[in-house]
Amino acid sequence: MLRPGAQRLRGLLLRSCPRRGSPGHPHSVCGREGEEKPPSSAETQWKDRAETVIIGGGCVGVSLAYHLAKAGMKDVVLLEKSELTAGSTWHAAGLTTYFHPGINLKKIHYDSIKLYEKLEEETGQVVGFHQPGSIRLATTPVRVDEFKYQMTRTGWHATEQYIIEPEKIQEMFPLLNMNKVLAGLYNPGDGHIDPYSLTMALAAGARKYGALLKYPAPVTSLKARSDGTWDVETPQGSMRANRIVNAAGFWAREVGKMIGLEHPLIPVQHQYVVTSTIPEVKALKRELPVLRDLEGSYYLRQERDGLLFGPYESQEKMKVQDSWVTNGVPAGFGKELFESDLDRIMEHIEAAMEMVPVLKKADIINVVNGPITYSPDILPMVGPHQGVRNYWVAIGFGYGIIHAGGVGKYLSDWILHGEPPFDLIELDPNRYGKWTTTQYTEAKARESYGFNNIVGYPKEERFAGRPTQRVSGLYQRLESKCSMGFHAGWEQPHWFYKLGQDTQYRPSFRRTNWFEPVGSEYKQVMQRVGVTDLSPFGKFNIKGQDSIRLLDHLFANVIPKVGFTNIKMNCDTNPLEAGLEYFVKLNKPADFIGKQALKQIKAKGLKRRLVCLTLATDDVDPEGNESIWHNGKVVGNTTSGSYSYSIQKSLAFAYVPVELSEVGQQVEVELLGKNYPAVVIQQPLVLTEPTRNRLQKKGGKDKT
Repeated sequence: MLRPGAQRLRGLLLRSCPRRGSPGHPHSVCGREGEEKPPSSAETQWKDRAETVIIGGGCVGVSLAYHLAKAGMKDVVLLEKSELTAGSTWHAAGLTTYFHPGINLKKIHYDSIKLYEKLEEETGQVVGFHQPGSIRLATTPVRVDEFKYQMTRTGWHATEQYIIEPEKIQEMFPLLNMNKVLAGLYNPGDGHIDPYSLTMALAAGARKYGALLKYPAPVTSLKARSDGTWDVETPQGSMRANRIVNAAGFWAREVGKMIGLEHPLIPVQHQYVVTSTIPEVKALKRELPVLRDLEGSYYLRQERDGLLFGPYESQEKMKVQDSWVTNGVPAGFGKELFESDLDRIMEHIEAAMEMVPVLKKADIINVVNGPITYSPDILPMVGPHQGVRNYWVAIGFGYGIIHAGGVGKYLSDWILHGEPPFDLIELDPNRYGKWTTTQYTEAKARESYGFNNIVGYPKEERFAGRPTQRVSGLYQRLESKCSMGFHAGWEQPHWFYKLGQDTQYRPSFRRTNWFEPVGSEYKQVMQRVGVTDLSPFGKFNIKGQDSIRLLDHLFANVIPKVGFTNIKMNCDTNPLEAGLEYFVKLNKPADFIGKQALKQIKAKGLKRRLVCLTLATDDVDPEGNESIWHNGKVVGNTTSGSYSYSIQKSLAFAYVPVELSEVGQQVEVELLGKNYPAVVIQQPLVLTEPTRNRLQKKGGKDKT
């Protein structure tokens, strides 16, 4: 706990500043801008019926209320137990970035930032949005490789991103010690926003379009009715809802327990430090870009004329709020903070002082240590939950500010239109099951927090909390003979090693130590026989007299005979451009999902096609989502790729414009900062058994 007065801590002067949430500073970090008072309207009205009830008044819940109401949904009600922004929102550092290592969540980040840019004009509420850009620092060669790896996925996205040289970095951030800096990954448009003001602006917009935001109104009971609606009870009254959305932040576990669900979430303590005015910062003519020192594992940004610095400690040092998991969140906890613990983050402070030397003589005026909620893999849980009707979740946000705007739009579109606007399978709340124990959740949350800034390799494996109870009967026999992968809780052999081979997990952006062993396995399977463990695969048993009708509605093809398979939904591509027309029966009587859309697509004509490419590479292979280049422009993207041990070349599937889809067409595939020549080829290169049988039968008929 910071005390009045000041003291030195290894070169840093600590001064006292009223905590955010104290009487003098209800929602500021030592006087942040954009401070708006909540609306004076008491919102005393109450509704007995609601189309959607959102539980939780943080930035995510309020964003969803805003988007649903703006899209035209009537009777949107948000219930907050204390006041808007209570919980994790009010004390957040407010970072916003276009960057994400995954291709799908980049869309969420993009939608958030584009919303925040226009929100003040739309609502009249100041949001305190700063966009000085951000720079991720590479101080090791492998980080430079990581940046190049990320750049291969940038060309076909809407977000701007560049690798910049040390000279440009110093020009943009002149306070840096450049001794170790090799390169930077720069995102224009990145920055930070005041979380309180953002939430209040979203709330103003939600009210403007007709949503009711009710607080304090803690939910005390949720009861499912036989018709799929819900009875939602609060001390102020009850209401009937067609659907409920759990957006309750670190209270989400308590809400889930009301209906018998154990959401795998755990609160962790995250600290950041705010300094007083630093003369060198005050003298700058423009705001510094947000800095992320990945090896030092911290972010740093300008806060008025000082700096704000937040580290991510190792999994051994970081603090999990175990008592909340065991005993629940304290009943009165809302806008409180934990005791600060600078000793826990001292190595990161020292790394920051080395990288930004002006910190050595800076005064610390505030240390914020508040709860944020982690899922096991740090990704939020978004969408409808299996096992209960009309129960949706938007929970587990470790980075709620940058996700709030995009997730609100994403969920709103899904709720209103019956399907999501694009595929976000990595956020599926049903990716966890009964195998996800509290012990597993804590171990993975520690790992995810501690690994926040580690190098993000392709085909990455993380080992905390493993194995779970999901092991096949062969696990004990195989675990000492192979490298295991993790899928839906299951341990599954990835590759087998022989005596004398390197058995360690050694990820790389180039070919790794498992390249040769996998080649041996390929030869074994193709020339002899192999067995694959498919335990992680989902299996569905469809029973009942309407089983055929259901399946006929789900599948674009006819229902297969026993012993055969057919294909089907996703929302990012369609089977016509994927070259799967053969498997789509537009003339079958059943009105299968997507039938009318496919007829429209066929009538309009295709703009792109899926093609197979061979690549001339060296020690790097495609894996999917790389940019396709032609005549100096990005024209498409790969969907998957690998080295072919059969033809001794790299292969990739890719979407390209129709005019570039002919066999023999030459394009380029970007891999680790270099464009490699590629050629569209006729597929398949290796005939599968069903294809061989079909060709044999066709040949026999022709001969006859």
